[in-house]
Amino acid sequence: MTDMAKIVILDGYTINPGDNPWESLETVGSCTIYDRTSPENKLERARDAEIVLLSKVKLDQAALEQLPNLKFISMLATGYNNVDIITAGRLGIPVSNVPAYSTASVAQTTFALLLELALHVGLHDASVKAGEWIKCPDHSYWKTPLLELDGLTLGIVGYGSIGRAVARIGVAFGMSIIAYAPRIPQVCDGDSVRFVSLEELFESADVISLNCPQTPENGGFVNARLLGLMKPSAFLLNLARGGLVNEADLAHALRTGTLAGAGLDVIAHEPMQADNPLLNAPNCIFTPHIAWASLAARKRLMATVTANVTSYLAGTPINVVNAQYL
Repeated sequence: MTDMAKIVILDGYTINPGDNPWESLETVGSCTIYDRTSPENKLERARDAEIVLLSKVKLDQAALEQLPNLKFISMLATGYNNVDIITAGRLGIPVSNVPAYSTASVAQTTFALLLELALHVGLHDASVKAGEWIKCPDHSYWKTPLLELDGLTLGIVGYGSIGRAVARIGVAFGMSIIAYAPRIPQVCDGDSVRFVSLEELFESADVISLNCPQTPENGGFVNARLLGLMKPSAFLLNLARGGLVNEADLAHALRTGTLAGAGLDVIAHEPMQADNPLLNAPNCIFTPHIAWASLAARKRLMATVTANVTSYLAGTPINVVNAQYL
């Protein structure tokens, strides 16, 4: 293939740390791959690219206006809040994302966090390995109350593909499902779900799972007001975007017993900073933004990114998130 399109991948390491080769993409363009790109060198690296692929590197209005050769952007993720899609549209640059590739993995991780909050598996494993079971006079012991999920109410904020997958697993555990979505879907795949207001969801749920996108309108919407509506026995799970939660308010709620615990795969500033107020909050557990990152999910991501680029080169871009601005 001659005159191959110049493709620059600005932050490819987490998509392919060595187990998910770029071979499919390299067949459709001339690829320059950077593991990581700092704000200071993103323009230099992207300047000659026709196509840029990125996940967490930010391309705001100022950056986009300095990239005259740029014709197409594909996210290496579902979320696209790191790109100014309005400016991209004004400049005639389609922006595509990768929808639905990580649904099963995110839903699975949601319940990994919930089960840890309910049963404290790690705490009891450490106890056994410290010799406490060997020394115990009884055949069984528990270091903290154990919570059964059957019969509890699971509240889901956002009812897209991940929200529906979380609901189905919740039903399998015997949980009752309530949900909030700005636009109630007409078809819910036969799910046993009742749609309620956001306030009712926070008041009624024993477990709240955030599964909605972050938009300019909903940043930090999980704040002291909504947290104050929660049952003191309830858990909050966030596997969507860290910016949905006011972290200082959540830390205060955990310290004062407004709610019982939180399980977070995402935070507002990633990687985490040492002064994050949640680091020392009681009964707050973390995974380092890994819900999307199973090998199976990353292979699906790679296949869709390749399809995004191939479709753009054929003149029919797919998964375009800024079509209304082009």
